[in-house]
Amino acid sequence: MRSGMTATWTVLASGSAGNASLLEVEPGGLLVDIGLGPLQLSRRLDDIGCGWDAIRGVVLTHTHSDHWNARSLAQLVERRVPFFCHSEHLRTLQLQCDTFQALQFASLVRTYSAGRPFTPVAGIRCRAVELKHDGGPTFGFRIEEDSGAAEPNWAVGYAADLGSWDRHLPAALADVNILALEFNHDVELQRTSGRDRWLIERVLGDSGHLSNAQAARLLEECVRLSSAGRLRHLIQLHLSGECNRPALAAAAARGVMSRLELDVELHTAGQHAPGPKIPLPPQGRSFVGQAVPNGTKHR
Repeated sequence: MRSGMTATWTVLASGSAGNASLLEVEPGGLLVDIGLGPLQLSRRLDDIGCGWDAIRGVVLTHTHSDHWNARSLAQLVERRVPFFCHSEHLRTLQLQCDTFQALQFASLVRTYSAGRPFTPVAGIRCRAVELKHDGGPTFGFRIEEDSGAAEPNWAVGYAADLGSWDRHLPAALADVNILALEFNHDVELQRTSGRDRWLIERVLGDSGHLSNAQAARLLEECVRLSSAGRLRHLIQLHLSGECNRPALAAAAARGVMSRLELDVELHTAGQHAPGPKIPLPPQGRSFVGQAVPNGTKHR
């Protein structure tokens, strides 16, 4: 990849029914998670003018079943697409999925380590960041252009499925152009949801999922550690269908944006349709506005 080459980022699906995001560059695309079946994934890729033939690699955040799909792993075997996971994911995937063993037999499985850069696709540098979640070893990613220049032309921060955070996470996600964060639930809606008590406590626990308020505080700390004007897009991930509302999640984020006078586009990722293709590096000016579900921009 040459210095200054552009890319696009698209959330294809986000939520408990399946997760997948796509970073498109030349010579090909990188999927972050592959939690949709092959037909649904193919439709989402077609919707954004992409296709399976463009996929050159997949990175896995953790082994909960909404982040990988056995039939889509079979597509990776057929298409000879490398699959990147943490070494502690291997045993779980081996036990749960015969197709994963086929991936291994085809020499398509690669492993990454927390904090160490790796290159899943030519021109893309990833660094895995440890997250606190009850899905076994769980990771977010800092994904950057890898052009050999002293400073990358663009960067994306991605953190979904985490119950709490410490000072190391905002430092790892500072100075990105796109920040994709979990805004899973509203605490009051969670407590009054009528769900089983164990599930409520699990979600609210330190290894569960981020509330709107927790995510807003994480956003604020990421911004405070970043250069002015660097962040241009915030994507809200993994909203609970039962225990959150897009308007509530957006209001939590807009409170931080207003207080810090941020000029940032706000997007709420949806479960049933892909979000917009966001250019990297970002182009033009952006505006903060009202919450709209299903991956549309807030204007």
